Amino acid sequence: MITKCIRPSNLEEALEQLNQQGYDGQLIAGGTDLVIEIKHHPYEKSTLIDISRLKELRFIEIGEAEICIGAGTRFSDIVNHPEMKGICAGLWEACSSVGSPQIRNAGTIGGNICNGSPAADSVPPLLALDAQVIIKDAAKTRTMGLKDFYVDKGKVAIEANELLYAIKFRKPRKGEYITFEKLGLRKALAIARLSCAVFISLGEGDKIEDIRIATGAMGAYPQREEALEKLLIEEVLDAPLIKRSTYEIFQIAKQRLGGRSSSVFKCEAIQGLFGKALRRAAKEAKSYDFHQFNS
Repeated sequence: MITKCIRPSNLEEALEQLNQQGYDGQLIAGGTDLVIEIKHHPYEKSTLIDISRLKELRFIEIGEAEICIGAGTRFSDIVNHPEMKGICAGLWEACSSVGSPQIRNAGTIGGNICNGSPAADSVPPLLALDAQVIIKDAAKTRTMGLKDFYVDKGKVAIEANELLYAIKFRKPRKGEYITFEKLGLRKALAIARLSCAVFISLGEGDKIEDIRIATGAMGAYPQREEALEKLLIEEVLDAPLIKRSTYEIFQIAKQRLGGRSSSVFKCEAIQGLFGKALRRAAKEAKSYDFHQFNS
């Protein structure tokens, strides 16, 4: 049961409080999921550590080769950024699809990642971008791949005294593009019933030099589809390959979902989502002029 709330004035103080509170401490930033959880379910932790006003966690840094986004960055910050849509369309699209304007103004990308939800909108494009997470505690900083951050549904590889500081990934270059597709129950305020992100790098003759595919709500947590990626790498992207790849993702979904009630629907739907994301990524990669965003 929550009995008190602490509001640190800076990141160092927040990390000290996490260290002191241990398991009883719970970080809160946007609170769009946590407040509902506390209100409607028994809650074991006693102390909220409010990091919503920490400027050290709210930033978007676009360098020549890398992009770094602070964990406290709001979805609306990403959506309203003048360069993000042009450089990382799939991530921008995912952030644009989150909830309502009110939720996008409050919810943070770090909270979306740490919540461990299989349907987290921002995670599939970040996985497809091969993102890394930067994690801090009072004594050290460590970095790990986002694809290794998820342990199980609602469980992530972060300790009670640690805080997600930022997410970083390589900036897409000429001939590379990322897309995001989502299927919800309605057009707005919908949690994704299924989502898919595709990052592709095309070479001469439409040869796939690199491809990363990630899905959401198709398992216990969002994940990379590395087996499918291996089948497509170094292949020439054409209609028969797209047809074969959509069949393969159908088989992956069928095996993963087993006898779940949603299996039939999701196995069919993922083919359409993935096919659309792949075709759009390939089309845009051919015409994508990276240098226009560096002028």
